[in-house]
Amino acid sequence: MRGDAAAVRTLLKDGADVNAAQGDGMTALHWAARQGSIDTVRILLFAGGNVRATTRLGGYTPLLLASQSGHAPVIEALIKAGADAKSATAQGATTLMMASAAGRPDAIKVLLDAGADIHAKEPSRQETALMFAVAANRLPAMKLLIAAGADIRARTKVVDLKAQTNPDEEEFLRTQQAQRGAGAGRGPATNVQAMPGARATPAPGAGLGGAGRGGRGAGGPDVAGLTRQFRFAELVSAQGGLTPLHFAARQGYADAAALLIESGADVNQVTGDNTTPLLMALINGHFDLARRLLDRGADPRRASDNGVTPLYAVLNVQWAPKTLYPQPRAYTQQVLSHLDMLRALLDRGVDVNARLKQKVWYSGYNFDLSGVDEIGATPFWRAAYASDVDAMRLLVAHDADPNIPTIKPAGRPRTGDAGAREGVTDVSGLPAAPTGGFGVPPLHAASGVGYGEGYAANSHRNAPSGWMPGIKYLVEELAADVNAKDHEGNTALHHAAARGDNEVIVYLVSKGADVKAVNRAGETTLDMANGPVQRIQPFPETMALLEKLGAKNNNRCKSC
Repeated sequence: MRGDAAAVRTLLKDGADVNAAQGDGMTALHWAARQGSIDTVRILLFAGGNVRATTRLGGYTPLLLASQSGHAPVIEALIKAGADAKSATAQGATTLMMASAAGRPDAIKVLLDAGADIHAKEPSRQETALMFAVAANRLPAMKLLIAAGADIRARTKVVDLKAQTNPDEEEFLRTQQAQRGAGAGRGPATNVQAMPGARATPAPGAGLGGAGRGGRGAGGPDVAGLTRQFRFAELVSAQGGLTPLHFAARQGYADAAALLIESGADVNQVTGDNTTPLLMALINGHFDLARRLLDRGADPRRASDNGVTPLYAVLNVQWAPKTLYPQPRAYTQQVLSHLDMLRALLDRGVDVNARLKQKVWYSGYNFDLSGVDEIGATPFWRAAYASDVDAMRLLVAHDADPNIPTIKPAGRPRTGDAGAREGVTDVSGLPAAPTGGFGVPPLHAASGVGYGEGYAANSHRNAPSGWMPGIKYLVEELAADVNAKDHEGNTALHHAAARGDNEVIVYLVSKGADVKAVNRAGETTLDMANGPVQRIQPFPETMALLEKLGAKNNNRCKSC
């Protein structure tokens, strides 16, 4: 372990077993190889050290450990003693992959000269040695591997998650459907309406939940996003298909990306879910690298399977929710601001009104507390949701439509005690809201949609200037209708009340907002301020204000 060659020589002379192993299988030769102690390695080899000995976990040989540390002289000595340059761990990581991750060109050269396979792929994800080097940002290693013929367009294994059905989940969904029955939503059964380019529309009322917050009916067609919510695997769509350039883009390694492109990498090659390197960089907040990719010919119009475009990705990462554990924060360390990045994309003629095809699975970092399904959202809607007035102005200047809402999803986000709120009769008298139809307008997004559903306040982030500037911009400059209702029958006033925002309430009322508006569940604006779901405490001052303005208190507090 200490690389003390003299002590090792003395112990061997005294009869120590050169191949004695610890409980985990590590021998003296393993330790010497890992430490790069060439003198100790030579002594152990001369004494009969076993170059093929493996650890109990992982099957690591001395050569693999030497490669992992990038010790070229040790690697060469072990190979001369009979170690296999093509060997791999029990999981399939080869010596060349280890040396590539270590970033030592001399070690890589020794292995290649000894016959290591530069095109070998580990079996789990089918990553290559070049991918190992790129993932660790090892430029010298990358240059050597590329010069030696590494495939710069190789892709990792693609796993089609949509095709992988969980029997337990299927049974759970069938049980839910049977319990809720047809028309279990907040209104009578209705038809569905697909977004442009979506699947064919099922027969009217076939197995659907209600018009309001949606439900799943028993029987009828099974169409994700239309007759039922997307399952998580369907939202993710596919994993894998990453090229070395995607690895560089994901981590923000600009020099590595430049080297790959100069060496012939396809700047627009896509992953299994059609994510380009440009989109990969932006999803992870690497604006500076993304700008370089644009200058290298990256297509800013390409969207992934879920409809996320580079334009949407910029806003989505800039205003990513607060998280319960560490997440990428690269966007805080860029030279380019998110507005600079938006301009660069807009100047290249992107579709400013492109809409999401489904909820963005990574938008909530696995613990989605938003209470919002953003299917159908545009970049402008996302900017409104973040109260980002500068971004909204920029988008409108490039012909963004400020009136495009999300679309009504099949079912509703599972937050708070949302399940207890399903099956409520629609008492609003509003026209039926078809799945795939009108959802949540930008003004509602800017007013706090989702706050009355559960724990949105724990994670939602918006501009430091607060809620009012975005709402004023939408109402005063873009003529947003203060009495427009979303698919659940809520007005902007409902959402402001759910946050206890008296300033916004007074402003909206001054602009003609109907304080007596009732949503599909029969909730008044005052009800939304009165603990509409469990663990969301009432706002007494807001309740008093709304009551003074004429709102009705139905005394429905669920957290009192």
